[in-house]
Amino acid sequence: YQSIVRAFGVNARNYQIGIQKRSFVPLSDGAVFDVKDISGTLFLYTWPSFDLLFPIMHSGSVNKNVYKALIAAEYLGVDIKMADNFQMGVSNKTPDMLNKAPELLKMNPIGKIPVLETPDGAVFESNAIARYVAHLKPGNSLVGSSPIEYGQIEQWIDFSSFELDTNFRGWIMPRLGYATYIRPAEEAYIAGAKRGLEALNTHLASHTFLVGHAVTLADIILTCNMLYGFKMLMTKSFTSEYPHVERYFWTMVNQPNFSKIIGEVKQADAVLPIPSAKKPEQPKEAKPKPEPKKEAPKPKPEATAGEEEEAPKPKAKNPLDLLPPSKMVLDDWKRLYSNTKTNFREVAIKGFWDMYDPEGYSLWFCNYKYNDENTVSFVTMNKVGGFLQRMDLARKYAFGKMLIIGSEPPFKVKGLWLFRGPEIPKFVMDECYDMELYEWTKVDLSDEAQKERVNQMIEDQEPFEGEALLDAKCFK
Repeated sequence: YQSIVRAFGVNARNYQIGIQKRSFVPLSDGAVFDVKDISGTLFLYTWPSFDLLFPIMHSGSVNKNVYKALIAAEYLGVDIKMADNFQMGVSNKTPDMLNKAPELLKMNPIGKIPVLETPDGAVFESNAIARYVAHLKPGNSLVGSSPIEYGQIEQWIDFSSFELDTNFRGWIMPRLGYATYIRPAEEAYIAGAKRGLEALNTHLASHTFLVGHAVTLADIILTCNMLYGFKMLMTKSFTSEYPHVERYFWTMVNQPNFSKIIGEVKQADAVLPIPSAKKPEQPKEAKPKPEPKKEAPKPKPEATAGEEEEAPKPKAKNPLDLLPPSKMVLDDWKRLYSNTKTNFREVAIKGFWDMYDPEGYSLWFCNYKYNDENTVSFVTMNKVGGFLQRMDLARKYAFGKMLIIGSEPPFKVKGLWLFRGPEIPKFVMDECYDMELYEWTKVDLSDEAQKERVNQMIEDQEPFEGEALLDAKCFK
């Protein structure tokens, strides 16, 4: 074995793959001899390039599915090379275009990415690729140190795929324009994601990591599967209901081996908007001009027939931004509400009425029209949570409290909202379909009983109107 290596006058690169001991000997033309020692018998192979000796990742862009394997590789000190000149939609054409992309389709017959090309064959599906990488160095902590740890790691990988990733994908794809937006379907995906997050939050209340006392492959895959949820869907007001998930996620993405791959992560300020369903306008026909226009200082190329250039229109301001200035600063009230932990009546409630400007803001009670349908507690809470999510468009102009009332079904849903301006903003009524599901009544500030009801709703007073509170949610 050694004599063959010495014959080429180079040092061999040795590593273990199962029971096979290999030495790769680069030649002057870039080709490589692969020398295998299997049970004392030497086998000699020729490889066209030294690059093929290392895993090559085929993917159109670096995304959360690619991150899984790259982060695992960082923990193990394994090199993974990104494929050169990969073109999405060209390199991975479907089988009917096999003649245009034969190499990738040989590795994955349906042309999906990512695909990892290895010296021993190809691996596709992101979790499978991450598992392959995690097993390149036997005995490492990513895959557990006992059968029960291995089983629990696999358990959480499946959980993250079916309970979180599936629901996040269903939620985000229509908002990215890759699927038809259907409200009931989105609500089902959001409810499913919340169910998964609640279960995860319960587990993480007593665990720093998913399994054991160090990062495992389960942590890598689950964190990657939550990445786009945090970046594009789940605002702080959404994730604050799952504090242990928040702590866990930010701990993971700030680990050096994570941050080196995924970079800085910023949480969504608002839910990714739904693409406009309006059809694009047809280009206007150019009208004949009686007199030629004077030449501009910097002439532009002539427009093609049937096209007419238009100056870009300035973005329209929200009508609420054009109202006269108000003495009430909404962010100051939200800050006071959030920071008051004791003596709430004396500090927060008194502060609210000191700040309140009846000329610049208005208060509204809302009552759900179909309370008799609220027969399941978690469905009712998810319904209210979905409403608050869709109110993100008004976060700059509103503050709200939603109470779910009753110890037994049917549960009552009632709310209090503070809006900028004397009426409920028109753009909120037009764009948030939940608004029509509630009866809205403007608070009469001359009625002390109504003012006291405002106080009780801000404070989450219990019992409220003689009944227990099942839940109370705040929009701020």
